[in-house]
Amino acid sequence: MEKQSTNGRTRKGTGGYSNITVKKETATRFRSYSKRFNKSHSEVLDGMIQYFKDNNLDPFGEGTKIILDSIKELERQMMKKFDRLIAIIKNIEKTSIRPTYEMVLILYEAYVEDGRKQRREPVKIQEERRDFLEPRNTVPKVEHDRMLQEFKDYKKRCNKMLNSVEKVEPMMGKPYLKINMGIEDFESLKHQLR
Repeated sequence: MEKQSTNGRTRKGTGGYSNITVKKETATRFRSYSKRFNKSHSEVLDGMIQYFKDNNLDPFGEGTKIILDSIKELERQMMKKFDRLIAIIKNIEKTSIRPTYEMVLILYEAYVEDGRKQRREPVKIQEERRDFLEPRNTVPKVEHDRMLQEFKDYKKRCNKMLNSVEKVEPMMGKPYLKINMGIEDFESLKHQLR
């Protein structure tokens, strides 16, 4: 669309106007038709022409035939898709729903014919074992006394080592613990723990 300058302003989409001679009845129909869109007559006519161009339509015969043919083709495709959906649903009903329904019906009829509820088996509680108080593997007294003595000795060594621990707080850095132990004592402890 061309631009026209009027009084120093440029208006987009406005150009010179031209008269077209049409029958009075046609002009009346066109005016009432363009009022529906709340647009100017030029905009409506321009939209109509653009629509015919974009869709490659001929308003004198072939255009309506093309539209009707495309609508019929779409309808045919939709019907094929509906037929496929119906076939899928029937297949699901035949292979899944119907057999499951019949099995449940058979089970229900068998339950009703039985006429009585099934008795539940009482739950068997395992008897509590009380033989844990009886000694199983006994250790000879001599071995027991020797183990107690070794434990007491180990406890003494641990207490001696704990008593030789000092807390050191340096000027910089975190405080740490220091064990005051000779090298021979350390080697002996290492040898005993192997």
